[in-house]
Amino acid sequence: MKNIVLSVLVIFASANVGIAQDVLGVWKTIDDTDNVEKSHIEIYEQDGKVYGKVIKLLEGATATHCNDCEGDLKGAPITGMVILKDLVAEDDYYEDGEIIDPASGKVYSCWIQLESADKLKVRGFLGFSVIGRTQYWYRVK
Repeated sequence: MKNIVLSVLVIFASANVGIAQDVLGVWKTIDDTDNVEKSHIEIYEQDGKVYGKVIKLLEGATATHCNDCEGDLKGAPITGMVILKDLVAEDDYYEDGEIIDPASGKVYSCWIQLESADKLKVRGFLGFSVIGRTQYWYRVK
C-alpha cells in the first residue's frame, strides 16, 4: 500500500514539474493590435515564480526605450527589461502576475496558459480578466 501511495505522489509531482517546464523558453510576441512581430521574450523561473524578460527587439518594434514607464523603468531600454513578473502555477496555467506594456508604460494583471506546445496565450487586464487584451506568443525554435 505504501508503494502505491508513493508511486501516485511521484507521478503527480512529475506532472507538475512537466507543466512548469512547458512555458519556459524563448517566445516571439505578436502585437494583437497590428499583428506585427515585436520581440523575443525569455520566460524563466526564479524562486518558484515565473518571469519574462525581453531579450531581443524585432524589426516591428516601435520603441527601444520605455519612455512612458514610471519609476526606475522610466526611459530604460526595453531589451533586458523584465515585463512578466510573479506568475504562480495553478493547474494548467499561471496567474496572479503582472505584465508591463513597454509601448505605453502601463502595468496590468496577467495570466498565461499554453494553447499548445508552441503557442502561449497571454492575458493582460485591469481588475477583472474579462476587461483586457489577449496576445498569442509563439515558441522560438
